[in-house]
Amino acid sequence: MSIAEQAHELMALAKSRDAADRERLMLALVDLCDEDEDVRSPAVQSLIESIFMNLVVEAERDIRRLLAEKLASAPWAPPALVNVLALDEIEIARPVIALSPVLGDQDLIRLLVEATIEHQIEVARRPSLGPPVVEAILGQDEPAVLTALAGNDTAEISIEGMAKLLEASRRIAAMRSPLVRHPKLTSEMAQRLYLWVGQSLRAAIVTRFRVDPAALDQAMADAVRHAHGQVQPAARAAGAAFEADPDHEEMEHRLIAKLHAAGQLKSSYLLRVLRERKLSLFRIALATLGGYSIEDVRRAMNSDRPELLALACVSVGMDRSVFPTVLSLVRDLNGGRPTGGVEAGRRAARAFSVREPGQASTAFRHALTAVG
Repeated sequence: MSIAEQAHELMALAKSRDAADRERLMLALVDLCDEDEDVRSPAVQSLIESIFMNLVVEAERDIRRLLAEKLASAPWAPPALVNVLALDEIEIARPVIALSPVLGDQDLIRLLVEATIEHQIEVARRPSLGPPVVEAILGQDEPAVLTALAGNDTAEISIEGMAKLLEASRRIAAMRSPLVRHPKLTSEMAQRLYLWVGQSLRAAIVTRFRVDPAALDQAMADAVRHAHGQVQPAARAAGAAFEADPDHEEMEHRLIAKLHAAGQLKSSYLLRVLRERKLSLFRIALATLGGYSIEDVRRAMNSDRPELLALACVSVGMDRSVFPTVLSLVRDLNGGRPTGGVEAGRRAARAFSVREPGQASTAFRHALTAVG
């Protein structure tokens, strides 16, 4: 296709309001940017970021996943867009976390703090992981993430870091096998590890390092006799070793805050997340768009008055034609709430006669106060 034909096609897609056309435009722009050497200039970067952030917010899950795959290794990708994709659900975020050259150490550390365990594991698996990120992982002491780090042969782990991993493997059995094969494991470390691994891993240690298995077996027997009848530190901690997964809702709060700060949080986003069965993300996004508390939105969604939810949706600019679908999806995900029969449905429809978002917001707050 000639440049003129490409330009004509992109112009046609840009003018269309159809969701499929907008997604085609986004993917076509990725291909175009891959071919343009001037794409890294500050002016072009600013324009690209604005365009992509506007398009990705309304994109369906499969398109966001495809976009993440295309941008994973792109050095020109807008940082704000890459960070938003890195906070998306794990199937979308995985290639970006693993490969994106745009993600720096501070971005990866932020993911360790803000994202889910699945995201943290992908950070720990990232090739050539830098020392600051390694230290952050060691400091968090999350078993699943430490196990992923132990299996990352390319991570820049110091001798002190290896010692911390070795000590953690006393209580986290899954770490032992990758540590036995780790290129930075020293002979001295291997002898310590020998004391608490199974027979097959002991054989691997003996094969890899010049150690005396008889001497190691004797040392292990001595350690067992010494510990007999005593309460082991690891055993005392066994009941408390489990840590709950990071609060998924907190990660969602941060994602919505990023979109809102970038001016990319729109009412159309509400329908998209419901279709992806993310009720808590819908609740946070609606509260953020309307300036409501999460509890107010929760009360509206759990009431017997669907017009409360309708007023909240009107106040953020949702179209009347979209609300029946939104109400149906919310009820499907929220145990049939908000409840109400045919008359309640009519009241919800009448809520859209309030055309001004400000008036709808005031009516929503007054109605909540009335129901108590």
